[in-house]
Amino acid sequence: MTQTAEVTAQAVKKRAVSKEMRRAQLIKATIKCVARKGLSGTTMADITKEAGLSLGIVNLHFQSKDKLLVETLRYMSEEYGEGVRKALDAKGGPAEKLQALLEMDFSAKVCQRNKLAVWFAFWGESKSRPTYQKLCAKIDADASAAVHKLFHAINDEGQYQHVDPGNFASVWNALTEGLWLDILISPNEVNREKALNICQGYLASIFPNHFNRPTHTP
Repeated sequence: MTQTAEVTAQAVKKRAVSKEMRRAQLIKATIKCVARKGLSGTTMADITKEAGLSLGIVNLHFQSKDKLLVETLRYMSEEYGEGVRKALDAKGGPAEKLQALLEMDFSAKVCQRNKLAVWFAFWGESKSRPTYQKLCAKIDADASAAVHKLFHAINDEGQYQHVDPGNFASVWNALTEGLWLDILISPNEVNREKALNICQGYLASIFPNHFNRPTHTP
């Protein structure tokens, strides 16, 4: 490669990195704004001010508020999906993988109040917005399928009696989402540690040979 070609390649790479950094910066600013003002209350001016960028930069990358919101939901969905995949790739059997999934659900990266507010904002609008509905439905379906598979595998491995793994898995999904909501609206009463303990106790009550009850409840 000639020196000129190398310089050109480096410049292209630098622009690509800069573009991704700007997009990430705008998406993070959108999350903060939507958490404060909701989807309809958030304006492009709010986002540009939060990001410290010009409106021209926002329009360059996303063209409109609607496109920016869709990409924000896509970013969060992909981030959560990657967390699910890592949990399923954890070492050990189905119980260890479910434990990893539980810890991911209530990790500082996933279970932060800004992101929870944005999740619930998008879910609330998904009925009237087909694009939101499609993205929300996919992440919900993928996570639910993973949980159901793990519950069935643990039940088969432990040969538990009087356990309907499908029903218990459905309760699990409702429990974790309900705790997310509690953390969002009642942070003084429910925090991530308490939510983890509640879920740990639920698992221990169903699969006592695979999970231990929490030693304390904060």
